[in-house]
Amino acid sequence: MSNLHSLTFFDIYEKNALYKGDSCAIRWGNEETSYSELFLQAASFAGGLKDLNLPAGARIAVLCKNHPVFFHLFGAASALNLVLVLINRRLSPSEVSYIVEDTTPSLIICDNEMADQARTLQKSFSCLDHCLVVDENDANFTKLYTCPPLETAVPCEPADPYIIIHTAAMQGKPRGAVLSQKNIILSNQQIIHAYQFDESKTYLNILPLFHIMGVNLGLGTLQAGGKNVLIEKFDPKKALELIQNQQVTCFGSFPPILTNLMDSIEENDFNLASLEIVAGLEMPDTVKKWHAVTDSTFWTMYGQTETSGLITFTEYFAKSGSAGIISPLANIKIADDSDKLLPAGETGEIVVRGPLVFQGYWNADELNAHTFRSDWHHTGDLGMIDADGYLFFKGRKAEKELIKPGGENVFPAEVEKAILEHDAVREVCVFGVPDPKFGEGIKAVCSLNPDSSLTKEDLIKFCGSLIAGYKKPRYVEFIDELPKTDDGTIDRAAIKAEFP
Repeated sequence: MSNLHSLTFFDIYEKNALYKGDSCAIRWGNEETSYSELFLQAASFAGGLKDLNLPAGARIAVLCKNHPVFFHLFGAASALNLVLVLINRRLSPSEVSYIVEDTTPSLIICDNEMADQARTLQKSFSCLDHCLVVDENDANFTKLYTCPPLETAVPCEPADPYIIIHTAAMQGKPRGAVLSQKNIILSNQQIIHAYQFDESKTYLNILPLFHIMGVNLGLGTLQAGGKNVLIEKFDPKKALELIQNQQVTCFGSFPPILTNLMDSIEENDFNLASLEIVAGLEMPDTVKKWHAVTDSTFWTMYGQTETSGLITFTEYFAKSGSAGIISPLANIKIADDSDKLLPAGETGEIVVRGPLVFQGYWNADELNAHTFRSDWHHTGDLGMIDADGYLFFKGRKAEKELIKPGGENVFPAEVEKAILEHDAVREVCVFGVPDPKFGEGIKAVCSLNPDSSLTKEDLIKFCGSLIAGYKKPRYVEFIDELPKTDDGTIDRAAIKAEFP
């Protein structure tokens, strides 16, 4: 295995330490970490992990709020050719258990809030040899930083797994999208180019670092030599104070972040003059209001975990309704149901080629073959590309219908499966509807078994016991009989038309 054509995040950490050594890499609370200090921390952390005898390719599960340990792990995993399984903390215990079962990690790193759950997982899964807690007096965790810094990195290939992020359930199971260091380094270069990131920029990590866009923007800032300001989780007033006091230039946003920030701006006086760019998804009226109260520009985009994040970019109102222009390292086309490529102006499935396409789903050869058929990554999303190269998102294919409440991915099938676990429910149809707070909300239309009764509140609570809270339906309707198509299946189109 040769290093001749290799570039890793550990290399980037070392380079930044050499040439930007005194510059602030991370701001956490009242503490600042320079690039020299960050490289030493990551190298020491790698030395500690090496002492745990984790072989190349071993998985480390991460179940944490935003914390500097993410950046230590990004560097250390790169140095040792380990794989980080980034787990959404909002998932239910059963969903987290499935991810552990799927990826068989040797180590789980968690925060104090998730410690009990992590220890329960360790008892349940023999693969989990170690459980380390980042924010309590865990001697085994702090010991990692006292080890001699790693001197020689483990060689890796460009396509080696580096990060696994489980996306919404397909075929009834969450699927782990496997990303390489090459995937993410190149994706970051597009962000650096689009948003003009450099050492003068400061990014506020509002988005969680287990989310692909959080990874994109956080590591993109680091790659460019800028400053990452960390916040454990989103708090409007705290975020605005950090923007003001740390001269933040950029942050990422999904509904209802902007609305909550504007509510807090009305109650307090903040100087947000440093802010240049907010990147994410939002409703037009909300963006107009944001532009009216700040001098920053909102950028929209399109991307997936499976495309290493963002692959189109544009200022929100540059071309009304578009998701942006195709980025430099993505080859995006539109295909019909026979995989024939369509000309500009026609609507079909968005397909992607290039170095940003992920390595495939973990443990899912059959699904990978289907997803990568005809040598294109099939996103399951519908779109149209105009003559100027702007992509317009047009919804989702029926077999991959997706709901995005607050930027999270939810497949109707996984919500329907949870609802049907209730003894009173006979049939159900779940779909997305406009939601003033989260952009898109989850609606369930149900029929009940004879002589059964059920309230909306009880059904929503029941769902919350089985799946993550953001996957629960916010809207529920009960009807006597769900309409059917000629072949006897539930007529989803008719239900969506009747219950918008």
